[in-house]
Amino acid sequence: MNETTVLNSDEVEVVIKRLAGEIFQKAGDECIALVGIQTRGVTLADRLAVELNTLGASFEQGTLDISLYRDDLSNLAALPHIESSEIPFEVEGAHIVLCDDVLFTGRTIRAAMNVLLDYGRPACIELAVLADRGRRELPIAADYTGVKIETGKEDYLRVHFQETDQEDRVIHYTAEGS
Repeated sequence: MNETTVLNSDEVEVVIKRLAGEIFQKAGDECIALVGIQTRGVTLADRLAVELNTLGASFEQGTLDISLYRDDLSNLAALPHIESSEIPFEVEGAHIVLCDDVLFTGRTIRAAMNVLLDYGRPACIELAVLADRGRRELPIAADYTGVKIETGKEDYLRVHFQETDQEDRVIHYTAEGS
């Protein structure tokens, strides 16, 4: 596999600040709820929360584990590792910003929306992602995107965060000869 750094540590920081600014600008005085999808979506939501706090935004936070809502659950060799979902606010009528590290096929986001709808009917659901690699299988698009990079079907895009990987970086892996 060939490896290319798409965003380095400084660029990740700049992108997260930009995303937070865009969310804040669009939300205005409205209270929003940042909901991170386990695992790295939670880290992105935490980072956005820090930036939104410095901007004086009104927000709440939650986390989602979509493992049991995956549409490929029956095809997995092993049962997925289950993390917790914590939604400490009323979903009914809330303005929710789902957060995830990478948007690819759209299936993770579809599962996350299904989980949220089990909690209630939000006023709206928006999507913030650090990286969009294209190749959608479902009609899902991010409202807030850090970086877009077209990838091959066999490629891999990996987000590293200091909190989980001891560094901030977005890496594009391509197969030999691609």
